[in-house]
Amino acid sequence: MSLNVPCFRIAVLPGDGIGTEIMAACTQVLSVLTEGNAGFTLDLVFLEAGADYFTRTGEDISQDAFNTARTADAILLGAMGLPQVRFPDGTEIAPHLAMRTEFGLFAGVRPVKQYPNLPPVLFDSRSKKVDLVIVRESTEGLFAHRSEGRVIDDRVALDTLEITRPVCERLFDFTFNLARDRKSRGLPGTVTCVDKANVFRSMAFFRKIFDERAQLFPDISVRHQYVDAMALDLVRQPWEYDVLVMENMFGDILSDLGAGVVGGMGMAPCGEIGLEHGLFQPAHGTAPDIAGSGRANPTAMLVSAAMMLHWLGQRHANAHCQLAGERLDAAVTAGYAEGDFLPYEFGGTSGTMEISDRLCRRLAINGESV
Repeated sequence: MSLNVPCFRIAVLPGDGIGTEIMAACTQVLSVLTEGNAGFTLDLVFLEAGADYFTRTGEDISQDAFNTARTADAILLGAMGLPQVRFPDGTEIAPHLAMRTEFGLFAGVRPVKQYPNLPPVLFDSRSKKVDLVIVRESTEGLFAHRSEGRVIDDRVALDTLEITRPVCERLFDFTFNLARDRKSRGLPGTVTCVDKANVFRSMAFFRKIFDERAQLFPDISVRHQYVDAMALDLVRQPWEYDVLVMENMFGDILSDLGAGVVGGMGMAPCGEIGLEHGLFQPAHGTAPDIAGSGRANPTAMLVSAAMMLHWLGQRHANAHCQLAGERLDAAVTAGYAEGDFLPYEFGGTSGTMEISDRLCRRLAINGESV
């Protein structure tokens, strides 16, 4: 192999509960996907962090591990936290929240995609297709001062919502470019700003900046929707939307609703993107009730890894890496379409590693080195 082939260093944090299981499935698929690849390699660096690590050490992540994640080309995270393991203030163990702030991961990209052959949840999936993306601002909003909330005299609780122009401008530019990329692939290329501008000054400010940045992207159509009406439409007609952008808390809630519309959190991948860093993880939790059973659905983890490869390829102008991400994403879709597997939550019997094994066979059969 040529010495000029780039090697991307990936910080891998399996985490807790089913996080370790879905990460094992994911790394197996990545190994097959990149085997014999002449265009890039991956150096997977495994790091400990999360609730189990906290019970053993008293910290959620070591400074060395945090710094390793900071210097990595990308971060791949399983799932972290256990309901019975909490900090003294009652909050859950979630070191990736600190990464969002420290690494400036302002754009939380949450695809909401309907996969073939899954039972419809809220609508007739035979006649409509859902393929939208929620972009959640991930560093500000109601999360900006999450550790600074106050309870006064056991009578009043106060939290602060923060919206700033610099972060909004980066967020909206990112969102419009995402819509432009989707438009180039035959998707609508429409961005909807989701807010509550009719009630809150902060949301009116959010919308004002959105409208200003929209002028820089005249090829992209824009819409506005209040968050309550958006929740209604995600249930009633989600196929009418393409890219949605919103404040942190709104995105936290609506992205889970979007996942429910297409089958559940096992189908909910996520990329958290900044100017210099990218963290990729399934949006679901650690599911301690099924941990160790081999029943966890790895789809969200696998699609998150595909998003990572696509992002690395774009960032480093590496077409091989982008193609690898597209192959993985296409293999997952084809696996559902052709009945290779069906996870337990949809009435199937395909376990975590069975899904991984079948994807590995599909990738090995259908692709030479990318």
